[in-house]
Amino acid sequence: MFAQFSEGYYLTRLYVEPGGERPAINSEHHRQANDELYADGEGLERLDAPLVMKLGRRHLAVHGDEAVPEGTLAVPRDLVEDPYGLPELREVLLARADHAARLVRMGLPVGR
Repeated sequence: MFAQFSEGYYLTRLYVEPGGERPAINSEHHRQANDELYADGEGLERLDAPLVMKLGRRHLAVHGDEAVPEGTLAVPRDLVEDPYGLPELREVLLARADHAARLVRMGLPVGR
């Protein structure tokens, strides 16, 4: 689902569509991404923590939601360029675990 992009990010392509009160991807994909990319394999770890994704210039705290179709990033209408258009296939960056931690310490993500 995600490919190495840079030292700080993985890259994927997701359909971006308006929906929900907070950014979300499919629950199973969210859990898998947490497990594969954020967990370090030591002790008990949360697999439901928000993923830090970058859409355009905005960082988002992305949660899991069973209602979101696979391959889709649902975002609040005010974060979508065309809130009434069809889902649009977009490149989305997922912050690597260490980079995500730095962003959170800096007060990001700024999205919901």
